Amino acid sequence: MSDPFSESQLLLNRRHFFGKTAKGIGVAALASLLNRDLFAAATPPPQVPNHAPKAKRMIYLFQSGAPSQQDLFDHKPLLQKHFGEELSKHVEMNQRVTGMTMNQKSFPLAGTKYEFKKHGQSGMEISELLPHISGISDDICLIRSMYTEAINHDPAITFFQTGAQIPGRPSIGSWLSYGLGSVNKDLPDFVAMVSRGSGRPNCQPLYDRLWGSGFLPTQHAGVKFMSIGDPVLYLSNPKGFTANSRRKMLDDLAELNHRKLDEFADPEIATRIKQYELAYRMQTSVPELTDLSDEPQSILDMYGPDVKRRGSYAYNCLMARRLAERDVRFVQLFHMGWDQHFTLPTQLPGQCRDTDQPSAALIKDLKMRGMLEDTLVVWGGEFGRTSYCQGKLARDNYGRDHHPRCFSIWAAGGGIKPGMTFGATDDYSYNILEKPIHVHDLHATILNQLGIDHEKLTYKFQGRQFRLTDVHGHVVKEILA
Repeated sequence: MSDPFSESQLLLNRRHFFGKTAKGIGVAALASLLNRDLFAAATPPPQVPNHAPKAKRMIYLFQSGAPSQQDLFDHKPLLQKHFGEELSKHVEMNQRVTGMTMNQKSFPLAGTKYEFKKHGQSGMEISELLPHISGISDDICLIRSMYTEAINHDPAITFFQTGAQIPGRPSIGSWLSYGLGSVNKDLPDFVAMVSRGSGRPNCQPLYDRLWGSGFLPTQHAGVKFMSIGDPVLYLSNPKGFTANSRRKMLDDLAELNHRKLDEFADPEIATRIKQYELAYRMQTSVPELTDLSDEPQSILDMYGPDVKRRGSYAYNCLMARRLAERDVRFVQLFHMGWDQHFTLPTQLPGQCRDTDQPSAALIKDLKMRGMLEDTLVVWGGEFGRTSYCQGKLARDNYGRDHHPRCFSIWAAGGGIKPGMTFGATDDYSYNILEKPIHVHDLHATILNQLGIDHEKLTYKFQGRQFRLTDVHGHVVKEILA
């Protein structure tokens, strides 16, 4: 068996050897051969905010699995008129399809079975499946012209969270934590929560890397709030272990970590020191946060019957407001179950019941407290759905495959124009006709509202500067108030 003490001594001896060697001729030789920018060095903190922010914080209501725009936000009467006809008779089918429908012999049009009506002073057209969101139509900006590059779930979700389809980049919340820092020292800068939908509760999985820090220091990673047990893992002390004992243990641990930090100068050690201290403070702040006894019954009723069930979307929406109230910088809600490939009319109503009332309640609640004007809220999934049916088509039963070329999301607060419908798709929700918005454009706009020039929030890694929008992206000024 290995001896940990001997291994530590060996490691220190190696370190000291190479450290001393590096002070001699080795440094000059290496400097002549290698670009010093390739070495991992401390990146100076970004100079942000770059301008006066409209929003202090953000809540992202991510609908995992891709909601169907034709059934919720983008009414297309011609789909119903030409129900069952081949899509190719009406549009040039030059969009790639997934492996799930590429071998279909027929691509019949499937019009929605749900009615659309105009709502509010804005006359925004929304499906009957969303009566509560229809009631806040004058408070939201409905974007019907989103598009993305990915056609499958995992790369598409990763793209929305990190600006890249390949895992490993920092998530948007981590960028904000890195750029803007913390306001509440007793809670994380970035909190993530996950709920399972009623439509397809066991569909596309979600991974912790979606709220990870990538190559940024891990102190900027999102903290996941759990739906069972402690809200945060290992928050409670073991039985018989007092708060004073915890404090003494952390003091001793901090001393050991500081010694290691002096020896190795590893920034991750500094992160661990900070995270242990945050965890200690959260032992007081999180129980107070999650105690809903101070919420009036009228507020609980507004969020709906599931609001007290931990892990529900309604509970997470209320928790998002409470976190925002305590100046947590970025709150991310993931709601699973929107992947309606088959039997959409059976599955979609359940998803809407999960999310419609709580989403609208969150906007109303923030507005009542005077917080909506400086809290940016975004609702949407990773891509859209096809207007042709996947599988067997019937008037009361159909399904939709993935369609990244056009889909709908909405935003509210944080300096976004309320009561606005932006962009348009063609009569079959296949192509964008007006004002396309790419994922990088959305990211650039989000950062802009938080006071950040998306081209200036960068981090040097592997020899080059990275940013959330990476190589392109434009602020969508038309939707800004």
